[in-house]
Amino acid sequence: MPRRSLGFAAALGVSALVLAACSSPSGSDPDAENTPKGAPTAAAKGNNTVAVITHGSAGDAFWSVVQNGAQDAGKKLGVDVQYQGNGDPAGQARLIDNAVTQGVGGIVVSMANPDALANSIKAATAKGIPVITINSGQAKSTEFGAIAHVGQDESIAGEAAGAKLKQAGRTKMLCVIHEAGNIGLNQRCDGAKAGFGGQTQTLQVDIGNPTDIQARIRGALQSDSSIDAVLALNPQVAAVAVGAVGDANSKAQIATFDLNPDVVTGIRNGKIVFAVDQQQYLQGYLPVMMIKLYRDNANTVGGGKPVLTGPGFVDKNNVGAVAEYAQRGTR
Repeated sequence: MPRRSLGFAAALGVSALVLAACSSPSGSDPDAENTPKGAPTAAAKGNNTVAVITHGSAGDAFWSVVQNGAQDAGKKLGVDVQYQGNGDPAGQARLIDNAVTQGVGGIVVSMANPDALANSIKAATAKGIPVITINSGQAKSTEFGAIAHVGQDESIAGEAAGAKLKQAGRTKMLCVIHEAGNIGLNQRCDGAKAGFGGQTQTLQVDIGNPTDIQARIRGALQSDSSIDAVLALNPQVAAVAVGAVGDANSKAQIATFDLNPDVVTGIRNGKIVFAVDQQQYLQGYLPVMMIKLYRDNANTVGGGKPVLTGPGFVDKNNVGAVAEYAQRGTR
């Protein structure tokens, strides 16, 4: 993906840590079957490499911050972090399979399409490799044998965003979904509808075609002048929406999920009213640290709950405090 409201809600705590070692009782690693709950297996301890495998494509501003977080944690903790992104669920599953074959010491994975990754993640946990899920797929994390989930609850975040637009006096909202099949984006829009309470409609666009996105948002605003709020679910879409609102001579307010330097500029100049900040740097940093602690000291955190990194809000009141961090790629 509440600020300063710093949505590091649940501080360093709160994930279900259903041990990977115990997640697959049927005949994989005998060491895993005999390991006491809460202790890492030999497979978990034998390799200092953590594979971070996300559904983000190369160069994506959001995922580059996740990558920065993971690599910074690796440098500070002496962990070899290997980051790879693939927006195709089948391709992402293959990356997980490759990591399992290589016998990595841990896997961090985002699950925009959980069912497509289920077999690969279960194969990892059956080998005693600790898996932490991030960003998307929270509901399936424990079921697949992950020891934790780190991210924001997308439904709660969406509801908070919708409520904030309602408080601003908006009455009709356009929610722009930029990636088909991404469960987290649908949860954001559904939550926003619930929090907003007024009239809402969704618009499906393709994140890979910014020109078409701008044309589609402009067309929606021109065909219905009563739309007075546009909720983007991605910083790049938010930047394009600014152009679309101008082209349509619309008075609609733009809000978005997630930060990047363009969004910071938009908030400063009044073109964007707020951003929902899920602090994705933490979604890269924390899992690497948690896997190291699990492997080295049998530490687990939580009690059946995720480690929440959001939602938080960045608006004109606090944008100055985070601008320099967004510029350097850590917010």
